[in-house]
Amino acid sequence: MSKKTTTDTVVKKFLILLGLLIVSPITLSLGFKAQKIFTESPKIYIAYISLALGVFLIFFTVYHGFKTIKSFLDTLFNT
Repeated sequence: MSKKTTTDTVVKKFLILLGLLIVSPITLSLGFKAQKIFTESPKIYIAYISLALGVFLIFFTVYHGFKTIKSFLDTLFNT
């Protein structure tokens, strides 16, 4: 048996998606700016870590967006 999604869980997923849509591009752009500014060895690692985190957040946002849309459609059509 599969667990039925309710409207409350879909709204919570949608709000998380909105937060990710705001945070992930900001993190990615800060990573690119840090990579441009920091050129010495200890600080460049912070730039690479923030860049990798931004790329991961972008991919996770796309994945979470598809899952949220699917759960929204399942709730809407009661399947």
